[in-house]
Amino acid sequence: MSIPPPVGQTGSYRADSVIRVVIADDQQLIRGGFRALLDAEPGIQVVGEAATGTAAVDVVRRERPDVVLMDIRMPDEDGIAATRRIVADPALAAVRIVVVTTFELDEYVTDAILAGASGFLVKDAEPTELIRAVRVVAAGEALLSPGITRRLLDRVARGSRPAAASVFDELTDREREVLGLIAEGLSNEEIAERLFLSPLTAKTHVSRILGKTGVRDRVGLVVLAYETGLARPGWR
Repeated sequence: MSIPPPVGQTGSYRADSVIRVVIADDQQLIRGGFRALLDAEPGIQVVGEAATGTAAVDVVRRERPDVVLMDIRMPDEDGIAATRRIVADPALAAVRIVVVTTFELDEYVTDAILAGASGFLVKDAEPTELIRAVRVVAAGEALLSPGITRRLLDRVARGSRPAAASVFDELTDREREVLGLIAEGLSNEEIAERLFLSPLTAKTHVSRILGKTGVRDRVGLVVLAYETGLARPGWR
């Protein structure tokens, strides 16, 4: 599933810029390993570390990174609370958060996604997966496994918002069609191919949907699609 950058932006960084990363994890060994791997990769630079959620928020406010690798279980303040605080700060709207968890079935991962994280990464993932996650999220994409998506949608089914339908009514027929494809997990390029559009036109539709709905990113759009009944579990 892909996630576009905030409306009016082409991403939190330019293609020719260095991707700036903050690592938040209470285990120094994890932070050191992530830093060594990422700093050795061209075009990526670790600009800060934090061992607690509170420290993570402080470092993010100071450094304004493109991507934060956020552990969930940390002392002082956990990664979910830290994610909520970062997402709620308008000055940090371009920051993208990847939740880092020990297990894919961590019961807090879905909460973190709903709090505004752009995706998740399992700690025992291959080094190439970590590098890919940073690059993909910085470019406006996101990483959600089918298991996490199912739990996310279960949460939506149990607590839909009445206001969602009125927001949905503001979309054009084409925008609703694009939203449905986003709910299927298609990227902008895949949407363009499916609807016989140029990638730029598909991206423009997604940006307009974000602007009309006031949703932060593609994860939020998936939630909206299921809240309005445009998409249903098991439907494609």
